Amino acid sequence: QVQLVESGGGLVQFGGSLRLSCAASGSIFSIYAMGWYRQAPGKQRELVATITSGGSTNYADSVKGRFTISRDNAKNTVYLQMNSLKPEDTAVYYCNADHTIATISIENYWGQGTQVTVSS
Repeated sequence: QVQLVESGGGLVQFGGSLRLSCAASGSIFSIYAMGWYRQAPGKQRELVATITSGGSTNYADSVKGRFTISRDNAKNTVYLQMNSLKPEDTAVYYCNADHTIATISIENYWGQGTQVTVSS
């Protein structure tokens, strides 16, 4: 029902910046909470940032002050601006769309991921 396509990943040096984009299609974008997750080699997938349909944001402690999540409902797109990148930020970054009513997940979708590599 929903297709998510990430873009913007690549190679960057320590201290550099990247902006990731996630374009959604197939449903009403504005009703979904959106999020960015990442998975580094040998580690579990972790939440990076989320943004609700109302615009409220939440960040992992490790990225607070460095990353910013935003959404443009008119473009059906969510962004992740990443500044002051560190080697520990190296991971595959995944876009997520979620529609939850109370505690029940009605719909949940994942993109294919985009690689971010930060050199030391």
